Amino acid sequence: MADKKLKITLVKSTIGAVPKNKAIVESMGLRKIGSSVILPDNDATKGQIRQVSHLLKVEEA
Repeated sequence: MADKKLKITLVKSTIGAVPKNKAIVESMGLRKIGSSVILPDNDATKGQIRQVSHLLKVEEA
């Protein structure tokens, strides 16, 4: 089975976000609005996405 990947893009600013949410977004490697990263589709990544889903756009890569 091939490893699935997710393309995650930051679409909303973290300026007004809770500090925990800011830390999650930064730990995913997202810095600026419009920046994207490719991360593995695993439980840890899905948990992070669930916490800050209002700030992200997620696609399969």
